[in-house]
Amino acid sequence: MRMVRKLAVCSAMAGSFLAMPDALWAQGEARPGPAYTRPATQAGNHPTNVDDSALDPAFSGVSGADRVQNPSAQERVLPPVPIVSEDAARQEAWALTLAFRHEVPVALPVSAAYKAAWVALARQQLAQAGYVLDRPQVLVVVDRNPKVQRLCLILALPSDEDWQVIGSTKVSTGTTGRKYYYITPTGVFPNSAERLGYRALGTKNENGIMGNGTTGMRVWDFGWQWTEKGWLASREKAQIRLEMHATDPVYLEQRLGHTASEGCIRIPSSLNVFIDRHGLLDVEYEQWAAVDRRFAALLRKDRVASSIAGLAVVVVDTADYAMPLPAAGALKNADAQHRHATRG
Repeated sequence: MRMVRKLAVCSAMAGSFLAMPDALWAQGEARPGPAYTRPATQAGNHPTNVDDSALDPAFSGVSGADRVQNPSAQERVLPPVPIVSEDAARQEAWALTLAFRHEVPVALPVSAAYKAAWVALARQQLAQAGYVLDRPQVLVVVDRNPKVQRLCLILALPSDEDWQVIGSTKVSTGTTGRKYYYITPTGVFPNSAERLGYRALGTKNENGIMGNGTTGMRVWDFGWQWTEKGWLASREKAQIRLEMHATDPVYLEQRLGHTASEGCIRIPSSLNVFIDRHGLLDVEYEQWAAVDRRFAALLRKDRVASSIAGLAVVVVDTADYAMPLPAAGALKNADAQHRHATRG
């Protein structure tokens, strides 16, 4: 019996491997499979272009169980979540926008039509999930539409409908037509402190692919989620371990913008570092880092946590959007024009 079909986080049967302190779980369609020994990092596999000086080497590749058994707030007093005014939030979002343009070279423009669609659909998903916007915060909005495949960082404001775009890149979500490949579910997926994510080990699978990207790349774990089996016409439902992570920078990152994953969300490495360094999904992790060394060990030592950090990834699908949008070809043309302009 083959132990592992792939070393990528999105495994064949569940969408992920969950690395634990003493074992690596190969996850089944609806339940954890047998424990396996965590594979060792391959010699000579450390990338020379990744600054991991701010990472805790003892925490790379280690993840918690399904639920982190955190003491109650009564037992440990957590620091408050930062709350800023909407004017201050807009100023911080603009500072992040400038940083995004500098730190994420694969940044792409966002048209007014797509911004409106992503905001409207994100609002819809938030309402359906009962997610309350009680403070200005960043949302990571992912469009799984096969013709779009984009991620957009958006400042969401509780009392203002004019939400602010920070930056956008191509991504890859779950594809269809291949066995054990699942369609990335829509919905609101919080980076809750009830689960502890981990960092990529940089290990390669049998095809020489680093499924989670280079050593130190962040892997955000959103737990077990119901979704559709992309290889079945019936779209039978199953549970996968939904995660967001980088991908192989040589072989797969250049193919972002097309559905390709087994259900997880693949993002560019520069975006991975940007979200990680600015703590844009870590508002709960920052609280627990003050009282629990596991969270402190996972977070970068050189991070500058944003005052508008949030915790939610919102997956939408503009294929379901009622209003007309520019053709996908027009979106690609805008991308090409943007790349040409940024080259000078």
